[in-house]
Amino acid sequence: MSDPIVNLGVDLGTSRSSISSSNGVRQAVESYVGWPTDLVARKVLKKDVLVGREALENRRMLKIRRPLERGLIKEGSELDGRAVHELLQHLVSLVGLGPDRQDLRVRAVVGVPAAALRVNKQQLRNALRGIVDLLMIVSEPFAVAYGLEALVNSLIIDIGAGTCDFCVMNGRYPSEEDQRTLTLAGDYIDEQLHLQIAALNPEASLSRHMVREWKESYSFVGEAPEEIAVMAPVQGRPTRFDITDPMRAACESIVPAIVETMLDLISRVEPEYQESVRNNVILSGGSGLIRGLGLVLQNALEDVGGGRVRVVADPLHVGSDGGLALAIDAPDSEWEKLAA
Repeated sequence: MSDPIVNLGVDLGTSRSSISSSNGVRQAVESYVGWPTDLVARKVLKKDVLVGREALENRRMLKIRRPLERGLIKEGSELDGRAVHELLQHLVSLVGLGPDRQDLRVRAVVGVPAAALRVNKQQLRNALRGIVDLLMIVSEPFAVAYGLEALVNSLIIDIGAGTCDFCVMNGRYPSEEDQRTLTLAGDYIDEQLHLQIAALNPEASLSRHMVREWKESYSFVGEAPEEIAVMAPVQGRPTRFDITDPMRAACESIVPAIVETMLDLISRVEPEYQESVRNNVILSGGSGLIRGLGLVLQNALEDVGGGRVRVVADPLHVGSDGGLALAIDAPDSEWEKLAA
């Protein structure tokens, strides 16, 4: 009788990471890890390490790390390597495997940006040792496609915080030529929004966390759905600011590169299949939820004969769900065994 197997799908994201398990559990956390800065912080927090929202909310007392940069594990920092290990260990703990796993084999499909498949795989293996037994690393947009069963004549555009990843599906594993990665994504929008608000309101006190929360709540492209007003302190006094125009400009700053890459990838598909791909463009990722973005991309397809763009309803788990589906289907020959 074979050992019981638990299959996991993991979407390792710059801003948020999610996990889906064959035992039915699905969880997500912010990709932050922190350690108390000193004795006082340790006494207040009563923990050696904090992960996710808890780390973010207590960041003033922590040596806090957001260890994934543009979807890759930051190089040259031992602390960031430890942070990725803690993040992955925390994710796996959330699925409730229990402390005694000696009779379980844990298999994980981990989705990463397409560029990470070439440069970051060994670091990821190291981070997962002692956490899972068998590993498969795939690109995030491929995991999305697999979970949605969009495996033939489709184009996945997965826009996260660190990267925007593209993948054309041709009914087989995608090659390097089928995939692209741009570093114009959610973090870039945050930077542009911060700069534009600060330029218009130099007296306002802003933090990147405030700006990111505004973006996640109010982002849009095209016509403004409403006036966007936020509160920020000026010399300690809460003050109202209209950020409608900066929000539009920041969000639209990533559109030209996405449109250009989308059209270029479609043009490289064999001619008789291009119409099918144009009508099966799937927009995923947290930044894929920017209001109006799907319509803007669909309108851009009019220049090459028209098409259809649909937006994934649950971008938080679609990648990890796809990884789980792949883990369940994958034969033994597809897995890499990790030494403890």
